[in-house]
Amino acid sequence: MGQQENSDRMKLKEMISLFKDAATEGVQYAIAQTSQVSESISKSEAYRRYGRASVDRWLSEGLLKPLPENGGKSTDRIDTQELEATAASSNRQTYLPVAER
Repeated sequence: MGQQENSDRMKLKEMISLFKDAATEGVQYAIAQTSQVSESISKSEAYRRYGRASVDRWLSEGLLKPLPENGGKSTDRIDTQELEATAASSNRQTYLPVAER
């Protein structure tokens, strides 16, 4: 591989990272501007919106952190902004290989 090719790959990776960050910030801003969105939703609602496999994968990868309900040990709720940002920026680069799941 030539030095130019390596430089092009780095530029592409940097652009991907910038677009991902921009999407995340844009989603967070849009959610903050929408008054009808609650601060958290149930896991079951997140499953309905994005699919159980995706939500469970985001939780296992640490991209989402469940919220304790009323200070207790139940973790049946998820921060809405965090969920929307994760869904908007989710791409194959964040997925763990099958062996690591």
